Amino acid sequence: MTHLSDHKIPAPLQRRQFASDNYAGICPEAWAALQDANSGHAPAYGEDPWTARACDLLRELFEIDCDVFFAFNGTAANSMSLAAMCQSYHSIICHSLSHVETDECGGPEFFSNGTKVLLVEGENGKISLDAVRHTVERRTDIHYPKPRVLSVTQATEMGTVYGVEELDAIQETARQLKLRLHMDGARFANAAAALGVAPKEITWKAGIDVLCFGGTKNGMPVGDAVIFFNHELAKEFEYRCKQAGQLASKMRFLAAPWVGMLESGAWLKRAGHANRCARMLESGLRDIDGVELLMPTQANAVFVRLPGAVASGLRDRGWRFYNFIGSGGVRLMCSWDTTEDDVAAFLNNVRALCQSGAGESAKQIHA
Repeated sequence: MTHLSDHKIPAPLQRRQFASDNYAGICPEAWAALQDANSGHAPAYGEDPWTARACDLLRELFEIDCDVFFAFNGTAANSMSLAAMCQSYHSIICHSLSHVETDECGGPEFFSNGTKVLLVEGENGKISLDAVRHTVERRTDIHYPKPRVLSVTQATEMGTVYGVEELDAIQETARQLKLRLHMDGARFANAAAALGVAPKEITWKAGIDVLCFGGTKNGMPVGDAVIFFNHELAKEFEYRCKQAGQLASKMRFLAAPWVGMLESGAWLKRAGHANRCARMLESGLRDIDGVELLMPTQANAVFVRLPGAVASGLRDRGWRFYNFIGSGGVRLMCSWDTTEDDVAAFLNNVRALCQSGAGESAKQIHA
């Protein structure tokens, strides 16, 4: 007979990794806020003071009255918000590499009762406005799923960032084509830190109707905020949350980390740190023969092509990272807790493997 005591919880990874910013733990500001919330009783289902405070802080951050809801994760936030922006006979336009298309298991289509997702291309993970226009205008008959929403990812799945002027151009195109604007902001904090502008400049002032603001990748334990700048679209959204299993009974534990991150400014500080580590990593990789950078590093991601033997050697040495769709290489993510020593250790291993001949043997194989 197997006893519960026979199952040991494995020790966490001692080395910080570059596979995903989801690997990182909870940052101190979020952890302290959770501890503060974990005292005594509080009303359930979002009627607690932490949820009210988090909503107010988000309104202050974006400098506008907006409707705020909390979901457990980005897939639910994106799927529910897109469903609120569409009817089932509509379509959603997004980049072919976007999380909405590649990593949500059909969630947007499921929650919207079948809304079609239409894909467009564009360099460096950013949508091509010409492609958007073509997708909308190529057919207008009743047999075609009517385009209704344009979804952009900030920062993109390729680690790039839409600047203010780019978002203004997207807003104008959406206005002309009568499209609503949705922003998948799983790494919105990293984009804001990279751009150095007020959050309002890259959201509602750029025409964004709904923002899914990611907390998990920014150092929180769980939870994303769904922020409606368009109040009309938020009507009865609380029912969507409940039906989808996203109404937390102990909502204070979803909301409290937001209070800690926003009151302290850690949401931006921690994202800026991750971005700086990514730039340091990019700079070091650029100087190593046999390594090819694939994308500009603008947020906290570095996309690089490593010789096959080097990639294998790194994994043999305990490093974890993902091969990534569309890049032909690997993605290296920096987190709120990445250190300069982590970056240096990884670079030293890449350099040693390339110098040992692993890189050269890989070149010969490809030749």
